[in-house]
Amino acid sequence: MATNKKSKKTATGAFDPKEARNQEYRQDKTPAVRPKEAATLIIVRRDAAKPRILMGKRAAGHKFMPNKFVFPGGRMDAADSRVKAHKGLRAPVERRLLDRMRGTPSPNKARGLAMAAIRETFEETGLVIGKKVSEPFQTRNPEWQAYYNEHVAPDLTAVDFIARAITPPYRNRRFDTRFFMIDADQIRGDLHDTDRASGELLELHWLEIGDAFDLDLPNITRMILGEMQERLELPKPAQAKRPVPFVHFRGANPVRDTL
Repeated sequence: MATNKKSKKTATGAFDPKEARNQEYRQDKTPAVRPKEAATLIIVRRDAAKPRILMGKRAAGHKFMPNKFVFPGGRMDAADSRVKAHKGLRAPVERRLLDRMRGTPSPNKARGLAMAAIRETFEETGLVIGKKVSEPFQTRNPEWQAYYNEHVAPDLTAVDFIARAITPPYRNRRFDTRFFMIDADQIRGDLHDTDRASGELLELHWLEIGDAFDLDLPNITRMILGEMQERLELPKPAQAKRPVPFVHFRGANPVRDTL
């Protein structure tokens, strides 16, 4: 009987919510999974009466948060800490990234997190974010070389660090995610040209924050939207001084404090 069920699932390729839940949540007595380093980029357009942000829907086949609307982002790769940037992080941003960093705090790792956000955005949306350069930088990493071949390099001075969140310990897949924000004027080319997107995010849209609240969102994304809404109402100098919320867990209990 079990074999028949498995064959049926393979034949139809249908999304099974119960199986997806079993994949997402660990068994009660298994040890908590160590979070992986990750980064997300929130791109803000300011060319209309209200700011708009870019969001997309995760495909149904994803084992982590399927069918949810999220910002582009993903795991940090080893290459993200090694490849070149046009300019590095601003000192206040770097200091906050180093605050309570797991393991040995490293400026190189802080920089790598911001680089990961830009790379993942390029892969998931096809949008090229950075400064124009006359000659492409060279690397052995194919993902970064594809980005560099656009004659751009990341300008990390344009990146703001606005939140950090660690996935709850009861999930099978856990991430220690830094949420970065950047203005859409850092995009080189058409803001709607997503033809090169990898397909990981579907239904990519520029949305007003108020409209985004109506989507099917992970809880943490909803919290980040609220943080962004408050942040964007402040003048630029006040935004830079605003504390960075940090959501993590003590045992099974969520904690929200600041960096």
